[in-house]
Amino acid sequence: MHIKSVQAWWVRIPIEVAKQHRSDFGQVTTFDAAILRVETDDGLVGWGEGKNAAGSAGSYGALVHMLNHEIAPQLIGRDPADIGIIWEMLYNGVRHNTAAHAGHAMPQLARRGMNVAAISAVDIALWDILGKSLGQPVWRLLGGRKVERMQAYASGGWASADAIGEQLKSYIARGGFKALKMRVGAMDGAPHISAARVRAAREAIGPDVDLMVDAHGTYTVAEAKRFIQLTADLDLAWFEEPVIADDKPGMAEVRASGSVPVATGESEATRYAFRDLAVLKSADIFQPDPAFCGGISEAMKIGTIASAFNLRFAPHLWAGAPCFFAGLHVCAASPASFTVEYSLGANPMIHDLVEETVEAKDGMIAIPEKPGLGFTVSERFLEAHAQRI
Repeated sequence: MHIKSVQAWWVRIPIEVAKQHRSDFGQVTTFDAAILRVETDDGLVGWGEGKNAAGSAGSYGALVHMLNHEIAPQLIGRDPADIGIIWEMLYNGVRHNTAAHAGHAMPQLARRGMNVAAISAVDIALWDILGKSLGQPVWRLLGGRKVERMQAYASGGWASADAIGEQLKSYIARGGFKALKMRVGAMDGAPHISAARVRAAREAIGPDVDLMVDAHGTYTVAEAKRFIQLTADLDLAWFEEPVIADDKPGMAEVRASGSVPVATGESEATRYAFRDLAVLKSADIFQPDPAFCGGISEAMKIGTIASAFNLRFAPHLWAGAPCFFAGLHVCAASPASFTVEYSLGANPMIHDLVEETVEAKDGMIAIPEKPGLGFTVSERFLEAHAQRI
């Protein structure tokens, strides 16, 4: 079996006005992603996803061009089962043969960011192909699944202080969630405004529902510490991305300033960044995004680092179907995983791009049973929303 064709698209799906929300990224009017299709010479198709922006906050033209014109020629004719070898080839670039013989990485200069996003898309698609070729779900190839259904949390929460309670309670009614995440930070301005919204949320949902907050890395260290002081009595389950991901020592300072667990990682790529988070004691919960961190292969390595440092693992899954399903398989197989992110913002890239129904019941998400990643892309829908670049 060999790779016959590789095609990526910038898929942009409009979100109807009534379902749009505003955050520190601005008004989210579309859901965008780089969607990758890899086909073998015996007709198997694997689907992947790469990410370099949130929602409609960025362009995918460069990433799609990289996949189609730089990555694809390197894949044609390769055995798609050589997943790890292909990962290292793409990461190390022209020195990949030297690196393979030397036994250590010699990566190209542009090894992070968009390059790893492209690798992520390829890696996810190759795992999908491997599972389909063997007639097995990907989680079985990763070592098996520890649960048939995993606890999920509803991810959303942009409403003002006078409306946040009703918004979060609507999430509970929709999926029976026992854990909820809301946004704070720059979208509100000063920490005391975010703290007031969180207090209103806690009063509305009561003490028995886990409540998490996500600042998208928009606080300074001082602001994040102030926010922790203002919300110290609200029993937060975690404080996500309190400060910019580039300031790992600052994040460690925030973590040390209070008792609320710190979660981070959606802006990080590769095991090396998460190693640094662990060594610097910057986080309690790792949140790699499979479409940005390096795919399923790298997410599993990151989960192993979390386990080795007695930390927890909850991938960032505000994404399209290939990334979301990849995250389900990784969570099913990782010893350190404990919850799945389920987007309660409008997300047609999950719900409309695939033929399967993706939903939470009783606050739980079922782990797919079908071979590969377990979804079927509606290629007609994809083609209708693919951008011409």
